[in-house]
Amino acid sequence: MKMKYFSSAQLIPISFLAAIIIGALLLMLPFASVDGQWTSFVDALFTSATSICVTGLTVLDTGNHWSLFGQIIIVILIQMGGLGIIAVISLIMIITQKKFTLGERIMLKDSLNLDSTSGVIRFLLKIIRTTFIIEAAGALLYSLKFIPRYGFFRGLWISVFNAVSAFCNAGMDVMGENSLEAYNDSAFVLGITMILIIIGGGGFVVWFDVLEKIRTGLKKRFSAGQIIARFSVHTKLALCMTLFLILFGAGEVFIAEYDNPDTIGSMSLGAKILNSFFESVTYRTAGFCTFSQKGLTDISCFFAYIIMFIGGSPIGTAGGVKTTTFYLAVKNITSYIKGEDNAIVFNRSVSAELMRKATVIVSVSMVTVIFLTLLLVMTNPISAKDGLFEIVSASATVGLTRDVTGILNTPGKLIVTTAMYLGRIAPISMAIFLAGIHHRKKMINNPEGRYFVG
Repeated sequence: MKMKYFSSAQLIPISFLAAIIIGALLLMLPFASVDGQWTSFVDALFTSATSICVTGLTVLDTGNHWSLFGQIIIVILIQMGGLGIIAVISLIMIITQKKFTLGERIMLKDSLNLDSTSGVIRFLLKIIRTTFIIEAAGALLYSLKFIPRYGFFRGLWISVFNAVSAFCNAGMDVMGENSLEAYNDSAFVLGITMILIIIGGGGFVVWFDVLEKIRTGLKKRFSAGQIIARFSVHTKLALCMTLFLILFGAGEVFIAEYDNPDTIGSMSLGAKILNSFFESVTYRTAGFCTFSQKGLTDISCFFAYIIMFIGGSPIGTAGGVKTTTFYLAVKNITSYIKGEDNAIVFNRSVSAELMRKATVIVSVSMVTVIFLTLLLVMTNPISAKDGLFEIVSASATVGLTRDVTGILNTPGKLIVTTAMYLGRIAPISMAIFLAGIHHRKKMINNPEGRYFVG
């Protein structure tokens, strides 16, 4: 069917679901696994969902269970999930020189969460070109470390897979069962990974704005302060939230886990600082880890719930409710408490509609997390703490686990698969839906009732 037969709110979830099912069918095939055996549909479905939703939770070890064919399917799904299904479909249309109708441009605009169709094709091509350049640079840097250790072909493949996975905030790798634990003392590997995660999760709009303002500022010989002052309010808010969450998360991990032998307690001071920052960055929808999350203290788990739930910034590869959305939802509450008529962010007012939209997205996401956590705990022999960690990680497309994913029964796998799917499509679809109903006029004005709250 053509894209124009569906609204954006319909096509986005349908396209993701179709991609998940197709990916699952391909991963079920015997030559997708190392042992040449059929993979069960539930395990293949889970793997396809975690790939296309760029989550990173796995029920089968990516490096040991899947053959090269299976791993190629997984990395393609990760790339599609990072860019967005509609963006990939649009790219195919561009390559085959198909003309875009107005409806298809609107669909693409909605899938990228933009506010205008003006220049949307140019913006898409810029995203794809930038993505491949950054991933290629990441793979090249990784190869300096991985090729000497694993050999040329395997080292190159690991480098490419990791670069795509890190930039798309998927958190999957093909090096073994322990993620990046073998590199917890390598500032080079962890540094590259953090940079790719931050760039991918920061949002394309933010980095394009930063680069444009820096380029213009250098030409006009502006000072650093003048360049920063010219950033858009969205860029300023996204960068401030990102910096705050990374620093706050790193500080919390360093303090709470400093003497914990199950996490960073036995590391050197430098390694503790490095791994604290890495843990903070990976909380925000990346999924790589340098130590088992099972060993985290209760206080670290609590703050992990919050940071994972917030996630990255809009129009990027990260998940979560998004930094700016969460900030505006909190701002909506504080503005009401203070009795402010208008919310002001960086000397710019925020519309009441945008504030309400952010609050609804955060609220619905919280209710979904609670409901799915209850289902998971009721169907699997796990604690509420571990169940909540698993569901928040899945719904925010993070990919961290407290050693729960591998022991899930079939209902548990399906519940987590649902969490990953809803976590990837719900915030976008909800935003589009709310934007649509905002313009609908009420045909009947009912008399105002008198209610009591509080």
